[in-house]
Amino acid sequence: MRYLHTMVRVHDLEQSLDFYCNKLGLVEIRRHESENGRFTLIFLAAPEDKESGEKTKAPLLELTYNWDPEEYSGGRNFGHLAFEVDDIYALCQSLMDNGVTINRPPRDGHMAFVRSPDGISFELLQRGDALPAQEPWASMPNTGSW
Repeated sequence: MRYLHTMVRVHDLEQSLDFYCNKLGLVEIRRHESENGRFTLIFLAAPEDKESGEKTKAPLLELTYNWDPEEYSGGRNFGHLAFEVDDIYALCQSLMDNGVTINRPPRDGHMAFVRSPDGISFELLQRGDALPAQEPWASMPNTGSW
């Protein structure tokens, strides 16, 4: 057995791709559109997983966009997605600069949480040892739920 992907349903495909690709930094691996099923599937990978995602189709994040409007509840009912990052402070600053709320700031230099436009919770973890605490992160309060 091996892990393949996590699927999340999205309401606004362009807004979601802006978050996942332009802000979070994932890359599109492949796309499938089904006229009969009236849906679009877009498979994304973290940059370091791009080659593996293209060759083995894993590990990936599958965005499912249903063309006919549906109401989805929860968004957090499965927990969260986690990504290891090279510099948690730099990524969080970039996300904030691009209008993303940092729900749980990286006060400890190790962990932060953000949410996608559809309310999916993302845990961001510093690669290796935690970075030394620094402002403004060390004293930044939580915002909303994560």
